Amino acid sequence: MKNILIKQLGSNLLKLLYIVPLFLLSSCLRLDSNLYNLEDKITEYKWDKYTNVQDFKLDESYKIQDSMMHLFTLDSKGTDDKKSYKIYAVYIGDINKIATDTVIMYCHGNKWHMDFYWQRAKLLAHTGSKHRYGVLMVDYRGYGLSEGPPSEAGLYNDVDAALQWLKSKGLSNQRLIMYGFSMGTSAATELTAHPRSMSPNKLLLEAPFASEAVMTADAAGLNVPGSYVSNLKIDNAEEIKLVKQDLCWIHGTNDNFLSIKTHGEVVYKNHGGTYKEAHRIEGADHGEIPATFGFLNYSEMVEKFVVR
Repeated sequence: MKNILIKQLGSNLLKLLYIVPLFLLSSCLRLDSNLYNLEDKITEYKWDKYTNVQDFKLDESYKIQDSMMHLFTLDSKGTDDKKSYKIYAVYIGDINKIATDTVIMYCHGNKWHMDFYWQRAKLLAHTGSKHRYGVLMVDYRGYGLSEGPPSEAGLYNDVDAALQWLKSKGLSNQRLIMYGFSMGTSAATELTAHPRSMSPNKLLLEAPFASEAVMTADAAGLNVPGSYVSNLKIDNAEEIKLVKQDLCWIHGTNDNFLSIKTHGEVVYKNHGGTYKEAHRIEGADHGEIPATFGFLNYSEMVEKFVVR
């Protein structure tokens, strides 16, 4: 009995060693602040000349001509904002043809800025045949050269500002495709489930969150309420139930950041529409899907989903 009590005491002390620091540090090491990875500071966008680490690098056949690259700024101000923020955006395609084109609104992940995701935007711009689809990407508040502090509400407001711009150029809901990767799946899902300026026709989610609560549990390895370490309201697993549009879900089976089992499979299962397709990419980690799947296979997957 004595030995059993000692073992139980040791086990409880071990748990405390994990839990107490988590509570003590929660005010400065919160999930909502650490989710935003802004370490790579820049003074300009370098696109193909960007030399820092990237998930993959496309060859010259994917080069975007200067005439098809448009860097500009948008004023982003939601109903919950006291002021507007200048955010940076890039459009790949012919701006004069937006009214008759199909456009992919690409919501990037939590890392750094648009230079890091430039290769992904280029790949989408080559879906089908070169420049068949326009691609719009923004740097959220605090990312890249965009103004303001990053926040969940700001994330949604910034993507909606981009949608307002597309609408002003004549884009119809029928021609809007929403694509979210990693953290960007929260904006893509939110603005599809609860449309503001535009209502997307289809939704693609690559390596989506289930919710901040699941991410907290996965990261801590403990059954600790998410509210202790986060004020985030991200809950794709619930919001996706309201999405009636067609869904294309893509996830790597070896995702070590957002587990396919606890995140992706849950989101896919909960989709509220009548059509959905799953692409489980064998052996791919979080940022490896296009390269592991193969760029041509990836492009064909996106193409088939968009035109179905």
